[in-house]
Amino acid sequence: MYKKIIPFINCENELPVNVISEAVQYEIGGADELFVYNYSKDEASREEFLGAVKEITKHIDIPVYIGCYVERFEDVKKALYTGASYVMIKYSLLKNNNVVKEASERFGNDTIILELEDYKDIHNKDFIDIIKDLGVYALLLKHVELTKDLTDSINSLEIPVIIRDSLSSNDIASLLEPVTVLGISTNYYKNKDMFKVKLSLKAQNIEVNTFDSSIKFSEFKLNNDGLIPVVVQEYKTGEVLMVAYMNEEAFRKTIETGKMTYYSRSRSTLWTKGETSGHYQYVKALMLDCDKDTILAKVLQIGPACHTGNGSCFYTELVKKEYDDTNPLTVFNEVFNVILDRKKNPKEGSYTNYLFEKGIDKILKKCGEEATEIIIAAKNPDSEELKYEISDFLYHMMVLMAECNLDWSDIVKELAHRR
Repeated sequence: MYKKIIPFINCENELPVNVISEAVQYEIGGADELFVYNYSKDEASREEFLGAVKEITKHIDIPVYIGCYVERFEDVKKALYTGASYVMIKYSLLKNNNVVKEASERFGNDTIILELEDYKDIHNKDFIDIIKDLGVYALLLKHVELTKDLTDSINSLEIPVIIRDSLSSNDIASLLEPVTVLGISTNYYKNKDMFKVKLSLKAQNIEVNTFDSSIKFSEFKLNNDGLIPVVVQEYKTGEVLMVAYMNEEAFRKTIETGKMTYYSRSRSTLWTKGETSGHYQYVKALMLDCDKDTILAKVLQIGPACHTGNGSCFYTELVKKEYDDTNPLTVFNEVFNVILDRKKNPKEGSYTNYLFEKGIDKILKKCGEEATEIIIAAKNPDSEELKYEISDFLYHMMVLMAECNLDWSDIVKELAHRR
């Protein structure tokens, strides 16, 4: 298993918009996971923090650790319902160990991490046995002095360890060396390129998460100019953004930096997409076709891909035959966007606006009625009726989603976690 770099953000007294922006920068900078925390006991502050984490998990794909004040099982449930993958609990603030046990039994023993103020507890075998019995996934140790005695103790643990450190006096390679150390949580790499750090760690034979091509460039089939075409696609929507070319140096730089880098045929030089406009393309996946002569790049596109300001370079329509776009997510998003537009811009005579005006109770009543209609229709041998009833239910469900400030990305992400 590779060692992880896990930046942390203290969200106390921070504006959510700033935290979200920082989280996105950490992800595109090469972070493996992210740790955000606010251990305030104030209920209003906690709710605001949970709302901010929900937004963070919408904007980034890497797993999120959420550190918050936990007093009861419901606190853990609320924390995980933000979309976070792990809950970080300060052991010094924990009043009831059974909360951890109940949470690990409900959500799995790979979700709860204990943050220890006094890492000397790890020398106590009875303590380690207790937390293992509670279903704790890992421990977080803060600001350690990595003596031989402590290193031996960490290595002897049967539970993973995350070390939180400012890296002002400790070397990251030394901290990652113990076998049981899962990763380093730090704020040292704010506004820094973690891909370079990982390449340095890799050179020291430390397994880290970097881009590595499964096929050597020498095996690619190049054109007469020694180049390979690259079709660039937005990773979430599948929209084709542009076509460019790479030589071996451009391919290598793309792998090393995580930013799409191409070879300009007109200028005979390398160029990193976005280096002048800021519209970078961050690598999500690179795929080679069956003939090994074309690369498909799935990317996170910042801003428009085209120099004209269009989202895609393919905006000039040549010929078109009318057809129905039946891609499920496209259809769901289009219908949902109409519903959102009705909520923001009411239209007289709109049934959707009627539901919003009547409020949550009316919307819930209609969802219940439509669910019942599905059950009745399902007993009928003719599936046509069932098709209509399911469509009615999905529409009313989307109105409910809009009323409760959810969208399809929330639902899809939750389903993806369950997958």
